[in-house]
Amino acid sequence: MKTKKKLKTILMIALVPLVIYLIIVHSLIYHSAKQDPPKEVDYLIVLGARVRGEMMTKALLFRVEAALEYLQENPNTKVIASGGQGPGEDITEAEAMRRYFVANGIEENRILLEGSSTTTFENLSFSRDMIEDEASVAIVSNDFHVYRASIIGKRLDFAEVHTLAGKTPRVAIFKLWLREYFAVAKTWLVDK
Repeated sequence: MKTKKKLKTILMIALVPLVIYLIIVHSLIYHSAKQDPPKEVDYLIVLGARVRGEMMTKALLFRVEAALEYLQENPNTKVIASGGQGPGEDITEAEAMRRYFVANGIEENRILLEGSSTTTFENLSFSRDMIEDEASVAIVSNDFHVYRASIIGKRLDFAEVHTLAGKTPRVAIFKLWLREYFAVAKTWLVDK
């Protein structure tokens, strides 16, 4: 009997901080996803997501749709399409985004391509090298991801960091949000 009670106490001691952590992280993610960037930021940085062949996945499509709407309303803003080429991708994620923007009326001279990155940190680090020191940016990703991306952007010393959230594909919400709770902890503890 005592062993069961001890085990239950240990489990509760471990579970309470985990639940508190999940609530805090969820509220931070939710708050970041609900923010709108100010008008006329200098650059949008659209973070890459998987491409199948030459077709954008829904996760990437939702990101570029959010970016396109902002670009149409803010004609002086440039966009950095950031994402390399992974397994099963016939083109870079950046090129898939460029094609979408051009097909939807965004002039080529407003689009910069960063086609080497394979992680969120690389997306932002390589994009950082393409812009002026004092430029304002809005990082565009899916709602579950913008909080962590903004932390990385601030650590990379962007002058002004905002977020712009696209939806998360309904079919992947549980998996992506669950993974993000642990990715945030990794970013807090390990990422530069």
